[in-house]
Parts: sequence; structure tokens; C-alpha cells
Amino acid sequence: MINELLQSGGMPFEYQYTEGIGHAIELAREATASGYQFLVAVGGDGTINEVANGIMLSKDASEATIGIISTGTGGDFIRTAGITKDYVKACASLHEIKKRMIDVGVVEYVKDGQPCQRYFINSAGVGFDAQAIEAASRLPKIFGGTVPYVLGLLQSIVRYKNRNINVCVGEMCDERKVLTMVMANGCYFGGGMCIAPQADIYDGFFDVVCVGDINKFDLLKTFPKIYKGTHITHPMVKIEKASSIEIKSSDRVFIQADGEFLGECPASFRIIPAALSLAL
Repeated sequence: MINELLQSGGMPFEYQYTEGIGHAIELAREATASGYQFLVAVGGDGTINEVANGIMLSKDASEATIGIISTGTGGDFIRTAGITKDYVKACASLHEIKKRMIDVGVVEYVKDGQPCQRYFINSAGVGFDAQAIEAASRLPKIFGGTVPYVLGLLQSIVRYKNRNINVCVGEMCDERKVLTMVMANGCYFGGGMCIAPQADIYDGFFDVVCVGDINKFDLLKTFPKIYKGTHITHPMVKIEKASSIEIKSSDRVFIQADGEFLGECPASFRIIPAALSLAL
């Protein structure tokens, strides 16, 4: 259907299907290095993240623009960017695109004892949200849509214990016991939760959302408010603006970026202002 819509508009294009996790990164990196200047991610937040990573990993990243045709279930980044979730309208909009440079986050973390790096355009988190995504990633593949995340979330509510961390937000360092910390470039995560209502993908900063040592009863009571962004008035929720964050812990603390489980702390996060051209 998408092929037919693009063809009917007379737009010349080539396409490739991904064959597994990480494949879109390689496809996008190769395409950017080969001189393609407009790459369209067709899928959800995970696919968008991989295409963005492929572009950012290329030495020709400044020459490429990412477009999005959303077919996923979450749609968190497109909510912030104002991109339609209607793939028919998205296809039509590609004929007369407007470009704008957006900020990109980068996280350095540990996986299987090895240092790793990943770019992200929407948000990254440590603690509870990453634990839920890790739990979801271990569920049987028969589950589709948002079912794995919801099940992972429920499992984490039962099993998760708040973590002690050492954190530096900009130049300010302290020790905290937290449920989660989210480095938000965009406003939404988790399939429509407005975790950082004032986040801006153009301002050169993360909105760092720290949910402190909240108990499970209070979490369940507050949880529905996250969808409206009204959780930010809770006394255990703190939001700071920062361009760099470092997190260490003697506990095992998981990390996610753009809804994909990555690894664990220690980790550092930084924002790269106006790093990626986005088609709007």
C-alpha cells in the first residue's frame, strides 16, 4: 500500500526491508554513505531510532534528512514532532517536505561488560522504565502491539525495587534513591505517556525527569496522571534542564533508549544540538 501511494505521486524511490534488530542501522548508514540524502523510516519508534542511528554513524550525516511514515503502535516521537500517524497523509507530505534540525541524544553504557554507544531522538531512561522494557523483551514473540510492554510493566511493578544512584546533572552531583530517571528530548514515551510536558527537541537540552523513592501504592495512584503530564506536581517528581548527565550505581540499573532495552549503568548522556535534519 505504501509503495503504491508513493508511486502514484511520481516520487522516485528505492526501498529495502529489514531482516532483524539492528539491520535498519546498517541500511541507513550504507545509504547515507552512498549519497542518499532522504531516508524514510517506515515503522515504529524502534525503526525510527535505528534509521537515525545509521545516519548519525555516517560521516555524511549532515547531508541526510530523515522522514517518517509511522506504522508502529507507540508513536511517541511523532507526537512531539507533530508528524501525522496517518500513513496516507504521511506519504502525501513527503512530496513537499519542510526540514528542521533537531537535537539528538547519545548515551554511553555497558552491555555484557563492554562499553557501548547509542544515539536516540526521543528519550532514554534508567531504572523502572528500562526494567519494564527488559522484561518485555524476554516475553514470547507471539505477543504483539503494546501487550509485551504492558506485561513487562506489570511484572516490574511487582518485582522492581527503587535504586540508589550517584548522579551528576550538569555540574551538580548528588546521591539519590529513585524509581526512574528519564532524559527526555521529546515529551512522550511508553506509548503516549506525557513524561516531560515541556521537553523541546529544538532547545539543546534534555528535560531530566527524576521520580524519587516513591512507593508502589503511590506509583499506581500517580500512574494515570502521566498520560496527561500532571504527574509533574507530585513532590517526588523533579525536572531539571541539562545537556549532560552521568549515572553510576552499585546496584544493577538498566537503560533503555527510544523504547529499546540497551544495557546497564554506569552511563553518560549528552545532547547534540541541531544534529539531525527531520522532514516535517
